[in-house]
Amino acid sequence: MAVREAIHTDDAPGAIGTYSQAVRVGDTVYLSGQIPLDPATMKMVDGGFEAQAVRVLENLRAVARAAGGSFTDIVKLNVYLADLANFPQVNAVMERYFAPPYPARAAVQVAALPRGAAIEIDAVMHLQD
Repeated sequence: MAVREAIHTDDAPGAIGTYSQAVRVGDTVYLSGQIPLDPATMKMVDGGFEAQAVRVLENLRAVARAAGGSFTDIVKLNVYLADLANFPQVNAVMERYFAPPYPARAAVQVAALPRGAAIEIDAVMHLQD
């Protein structure tokens, strides 16, 4: 049986509930959803949807690095949006962080996100030896 290892970094917001920032099992890392919290202050970032999307991806990247990976290792993303009208902006911001072949992805509108966030993203990462 593979060992589960909790991943933690101070470069991303600490968990605001009963979960780990990420969990590694073998070569797979499950990254918990990130919302646009500034890790230094644990407050939501200012500046509208684009600023929130950037902060979410920066938080996710910090957790990926803490697990020994990078965005090139991410194979699946789930994007949760408070307003699906922001979908084009998600694509534009993601182009700054990902290159082809892009990870598989789902994007869904939800009724609400923690702390009133406009976006949350979680991921699955496969580490290569």
